[in-house]
Formats: sequence, structure tokens, C-alpha cells
Amino acid sequence: MPSINQSIFQPEVFLLTGIPDFETQHAWISIPFCCLYAIAISGNGMILFVIITESSLHEPMYYFLSMLSFTDLGLCLSTLVTVLGIFWFNAREISFDACIGQMFFIHGFTFMESSVLLAMAFDRFIAICNPLRYSIILTNSRIIKVGLAIVIRGTTALVPLLVLLKHLSFCHSHVLHHSYCFHPDVMKLSCTDTKINSAFGLAIVISTAGLDSVLILLSYALIIHSVLSIASPEEQKKAFGTCVSHVSAVSIFYIPMISLSLVHRFGKHAPPFVHTLIANVYLLIPPVMNPIIYSVKTKQIRKAIFKVFLSKLI
Repeated sequence: MPSINQSIFQPEVFLLTGIPDFETQHAWISIPFCCLYAIAISGNGMILFVIITESSLHEPMYYFLSMLSFTDLGLCLSTLVTVLGIFWFNAREISFDACIGQMFFIHGFTFMESSVLLAMAFDRFIAICNPLRYSIILTNSRIIKVGLAIVIRGTTALVPLLVLLKHLSFCHSHVLHHSYCFHPDVMKLSCTDTKINSAFGLAIVISTAGLDSVLILLSYALIIHSVLSIASPEEQKKAFGTCVSHVSAVSIFYIPMISLSLVHRFGKHAPPFVHTLIANVYLLIPPVMNPIIYSVKTKQIRKAIFKVFLSKLI
């Protein structure tokens, strides 16, 4: 493998970074990362499997959950090769085209997950505020259209952003701060004017994740208003109980995302490992936690998983 100094001055090659100051411990650090990836892939794979095979789960809520599991799987697989490659083989080099491809999948699945969380918030809003029309509004054909819209929205917004990035010149250090390619991280290495890239990137984030978060908050404000008008405390508790899993999924998705954005903008003097830690939390924690949350909090999913395990044992 070429030396670091040689790689830095190759215009089509970037160097990824593992855990700064802990390079000698990468083999040991890879163990918890392997466990997290295994939990995320097996957990989301299991949820997808039980929703597809169990006819009792062929309902709008679980269709949206399967979309969430699909995007989580996509996020995991988008970073798995480069992250474990660094820890196991010190394989830090990545070509510019491969970097662009990885960014497309990472940011694409991120925007898709944000859209899925919005769709799930709408599902909860209809189920609680207008239950009699739930099956009429959320038909299978409409859910398919929502799914297609989520994919189209998540991918088309990225194409012009990555085309703009492709035309930048990189004449300084090519060392990235993460173990995967992240758009703001790559853009900072350019020696040409990136104002258009920054403005366009910000506009995309605001029009996707930013708008989604506002609409999710609005939907829950309407849900809370509707639930509080219910006379029975028992019914209120039951209604709020159906939202716990989704609120948890929203929190573990948006909090790391906001934290990473703040670190990139205002954390220039923070220790390097802080950037790496938050970046890995941002992409790994939601795929790890979502299947656990929905398995624990959703009785139907839990029963379907137990049914699969029992059928394999008998």
C-alpha cells in the first residue's frame, strides 16, 4: 500500500481515519463495532423477515416499519466495508469515485429514513385522530406510492449535490476525519470556492430532514391535543403507548444528526476522536436500537419473532 505522504498528493485518492490516537488498538476496537453491526443487520433483517412472512403484520404500521428496517440495513451496509477495513487491515485509501458512491448511499438512506419517520408519524396521527378512516386513507396502493416517493425524494436531491462536489479541486491534505465519506468532511478539503456547495447542501438538509422534523413535531402536537380531549385516562395512556416506539426512533435519529452537524460547524477545537465518535454514533445507533425498541415495545412484532424462533426449534 502506498505511504500516507504519497497518497495525500494523489488527486483521486482520499485517506479515511479510524479512531485518532488509538490506531494501535484498532483490532480491539473492532470487536464492539462488529457486535453493533451484527445486532443491526440481524435485528433489522429479522423484522423485515417477520413482516414479510407473517400475514397478521400486513398492515400500514408494519409496512412503514419494514421501510425503516430497510433504510437502517442500507445505512449499515454503506459503511461496514470501510469501517471494518480500517480496523482490520488499515485499509484507509478510497478513490474519489468510490467516495462519491458511498456518500450517495449514506446520505440517500439518511434522507429516506427521515422521510420514513415522517410517514410513520402520519400513520400514528391517522390511527389516533381519525381511526374510523384509517384503513380507507392508508390503502396498500397509497403505501406503495409513499414508498416510491420516499426513494425518489431521497435519491434525486443528492444528484446535483454530488455533481457539484465532483467538480471541486482538492489540492491540500486528502485525509478525512471519519471512517467513511461524509459530504461536509470531503467538501472542507477543497481548495476552491465551496459557497454554492455549502448553500445547496444546507438547502437540501432543510428541505428534507429539517422539514420532516417540523412536520413530525406538528403531527405530535395534533396527536397530543386529540388524546387530551379523551375523557378516560386509560384510553389516553393506551393512545400515548402506541407512539412510544416511534418517538424513541425519532429521538435516536435526530439527536445524533444534530450533534454531528453542531460538531462540524462549531467543534473545530474539539479532540479528533470526538468527531469520529459522534459520526459513528450518528450512523450506527439508530440501526442498532430501532429493532430492539420495536421488538420490546410492539407486542405483535415480539410474538412474530418468538413464533419464528419456535418454528426453527421444533
